[in-house]
Amino acid sequence: MSISEVFGTAVPNCSSAGFGARKADPIMGGGTVVIECSSRPQKKATSHHMKTRPRKTQPWDVKRRPTVYAPLPPLPPEWTVVSSDAVASDSAVPAPTPPPTN
Repeated sequence: MSISEVFGTAVPNCSSAGFGARKADPIMGGGTVVIECSSRPQKKATSHHMKTRPRKTQPWDVKRRPTVYAPLPPLPPEWTVVSSDAVASDSAVPAPTPPPTN
């Protein structure tokens, strides 16, 4: 079964040198044919997003600076020192019991 029977129409031969197929460079591992038959190739994700990203065109928007926020309060210390006296008083408090399941 040929390609034209599968698609129901004549399919151009991509192996002709003038139609977008080219021989691979023999230095790069050669002997293979790279087919470039796409008439409208699509961009990959990052290229597409960079090409179609929104651009600032209005003068008031181009000159706009980032918002300046008040500084955050200092973070609490990551570790706290616990003495052996505090450990003994914590052991006197019983652990909470889980609720009964039915």
